Amino acid sequence: MSLFSEAVASPVPRQSGLRRALARNWVMTAAGAFVLIVALASLCAPLLPLADPLAMAPIQRLRPPSWEHPFGTDSFGRDVFSRAIHGGQVSLLVGLGVTLFSTLFGLTIGIVAGFYRRVDAIVMRIMDAIMSIPGILLAVALVSINKPGAMTLIVAITLPEIPRVVRVVRSVVLSVREQTYVEAAIAVGTRPLKLLVRHVLPNVLAPLIVQGTFICALAVILEASLSFLGVGTPPETPSWGNMMAGGRTFIRNAPWILLCPGMMLGLTVLSINLLGDGLRDALDPRMAGRR
Repeated sequence: MSLFSEAVASPVPRQSGLRRALARNWVMTAAGAFVLIVALASLCAPLLPLADPLAMAPIQRLRPPSWEHPFGTDSFGRDVFSRAIHGGQVSLLVGLGVTLFSTLFGLTIGIVAGFYRRVDAIVMRIMDAIMSIPGILLAVALVSINKPGAMTLIVAITLPEIPRVVRVVRSVVLSVREQTYVEAAIAVGTRPLKLLVRHVLPNVLAPLIVQGTFICALAVILEASLSFLGVGTPPETPSWGNMMAGGRTFIRNAPWILLCPGMMLGLTVLSINLLGDGLRDALDPRMAGRR
């Protein structure tokens, strides 16, 4: 085979096994279905026949679960189930926003660091400096400086996640750059942009998708943690972290205030992680033998 034909040949195997993996791996399918249901329910919450999540009814405060209130009411008489469904909007919005921005910035920086050797050392030292700061402390500092809100949380959680994506992308790019077909493409004068799009990006997408699922799960947990600590979304905004922060005082008398948001948070994060594990097994050709 000539150098030119090696350069033109595509090095990435077809990902036709993903559909079969979805059919065989019922855990991944169930996890993806649960995440989809939670996302649709949270997105369509204003259209669903639910109680007003902000309407206070002091006469109905701390009511146990009933037919009218499936998960009871909180200390202000607000419906816990309705607030939990509406609270998914903030948590999932932060999770998706952090995943999107950290992936885009990390992909760009990782490709530059892995493909251009001259800037590799400088970029990675900057990434190491960011990673040396605990993510939750950096997020608390940024949220404390700015006005609390979903966008502030997205920025605060995205910054610590960018170096992790950069390391994943850079390692894949360094491995791909040493391949024969990439060296042949460079030798025949292929433009860098075409080389990146045709040979590098297809190899990066699979690990990047898997990494994105774990970042999304971590962002949902960090949003709930920061809101629980009082430095996340405003207290009056329905979110899983705010609901658990408000219900910790009544954990003995009204445990249902914590049960509903905690259960939705735990199941959502678990489902996202299981979905990421399934995608890793389906997209990684080295896992084919184990399957």
